[in-house]
Amino acid sequence: MCAAASQPELRLVVLGRTGAGKRPAVSAILGLQDGEQGTEPSAILGLQDGEQGTESDVIPECSKHRGEAAGRQVVVVSCPAWFGSDCDPKDRRRHISSFISLSAPGPHAFLLCVPVNQPADEEAKALDVLEELLGPAAVSTNTIVLFSHTEELEEDERLEEYLVTWRKDLRELARRCGDRYHTLETRGGDGEERRAVEELLEKVEEGGATHFTCRLYEEAEEKVREKQAELVRKRRGEDGRASPTQENTTEEEMEAVRDEAERSVEDLDVDVESVFPSLSVSPSSPSQSFLWVWWEKLMGWVRRLPKLVRREALLGALVGLFVGGPFGGIMGATVGSVATEVGRRKTKKTK
Repeated sequence: MCAAASQPELRLVVLGRTGAGKRPAVSAILGLQDGEQGTEPSAILGLQDGEQGTESDVIPECSKHRGEAAGRQVVVVSCPAWFGSDCDPKDRRRHISSFISLSAPGPHAFLLCVPVNQPADEEAKALDVLEELLGPAAVSTNTIVLFSHTEELEEDERLEEYLVTWRKDLRELARRCGDRYHTLETRGGDGEERRAVEELLEKVEEGGATHFTCRLYEEAEEKVREKQAELVRKRRGEDGRASPTQENTTEEEMEAVRDEAERSVEDLDVDVESVFPSLSVSPSSPSQSFLWVWWEKLMGWVRRLPKLVRREALLGALVGLFVGGPFGGIMGATVGSVATEVGRRKTKKTK
């Protein structure tokens, strides 16, 4: 179902739930600074002029930005969490049509932003939806998991170690994506961040200079080309002949025509009802809501602890939860205390 064609630029589609780190990812890839002003950065981040981007900001519509990263021409498309159960079906159809048309004829990679400090249920559902919508290759071959909120890890803890030891659910996400994962968050300066961006683009290019495509992308590209030709005819007049000044159309002008044509594609043939059957019936089950509330409370408590004892305390809490009852509480407290003491002694030996 995939087709390939050499492209002079890399096209990336950034996906993720609200608060998953899409804004910082876009800024890091394009080399934007926090609070940087200007029409283009504001447009891609969904901000009004003069506003600053924060993690809590919600991107209301899909957006597109061109730039240069690590010596490559890059196009980044970012969109709201259209795969979430709280997204209106009409908005979902519009967002899907928009991100597909903005990244036509097809992206070189989908970047799924995943916070390491939250359960991965919603991201697993996102991969299911992406497979159903665009086909299995969209996930297995063309998606890279982009981990965020890695400040929750201890200073000497590597991301790979954390995933293997503590987060089998996140490892499963990466496995479904061909074991391709990355993070743009570094504890160093601009040099390390630029290197992280270079490594990400290298991973994108590992599959060659091909881009992903499928029926929906083919449909979008056809509609974009039709609209593009229509706009050119209107600019040249009804007879389609260009005046002497119009014959020398610049590359920037043609790019602007292409962008306008892409934004005009609003309704692709997306069967939302069949792709999202469970989402359109029930936003979430009682058990899912309970687990989510429990996880939020637990992580809020763990974040208040010193980093030295975070994992040990979390381990004790999990043991207490699964054993249950008074005995479970006692066992969880004991396990947490023992693990904390072992961790402290280990830390003293290494100093």
